[in-house]
Amino acid sequence: MEENNNMTALPSEESTDIIDSNEVLSFSIGDTIYGIEVIYVKDIITIEQITVVPKIPDHIKGVINIRGRVVPVISVRKRFGIEEIPYDDRTCIIVLEFEDGNQVGIIVDRVQEVISVKPSDISNTPDSKNVNANRYIKSLINLESGIRLLIDCYKLINDDGSVV
Repeated sequence: MEENNNMTALPSEESTDIIDSNEVLSFSIGDTIYGIEVIYVKDIITIEQITVVPKIPDHIKGVINIRGRVVPVISVRKRFGIEEIPYDDRTCIIVLEFEDGNQVGIIVDRVQEVISVKPSDISNTPDSKNVNANRYIKSLINLESGIRLLIDCYKLINDDGSVV
């Protein structure tokens, strides 16, 4: 994937925008399809050797070297409290880059496709804690092919202050 030089501001927890980009990279974790705004995607790489770092939260798998840069890698499955499965040839690391230059890799089961999203396709998550117990979901994208859960990159990476 080409480098994305059109970075915008990292969303804050108080962000009122539902979505910062009209393009979303979809990926799957198990049978659920999620999305992440393309403006944060720096690269997509195959799973590689991850160096384990002692005494870090268990959702952080360790670090990898990408073109001479050490990048922390987190497991989206572990972050979401979903049982981990063995990696296969479709397991990928999506490298995210934020406005401040920080990069973080997220491990996903499968990368799907880049989709164009219209404002009319986007809705807020339901207010009920029982319906949206996953605090990492920013909004819902309702497409003819089904609903995609848009990940809040800021919360996914910084929710407990342990990565970036």
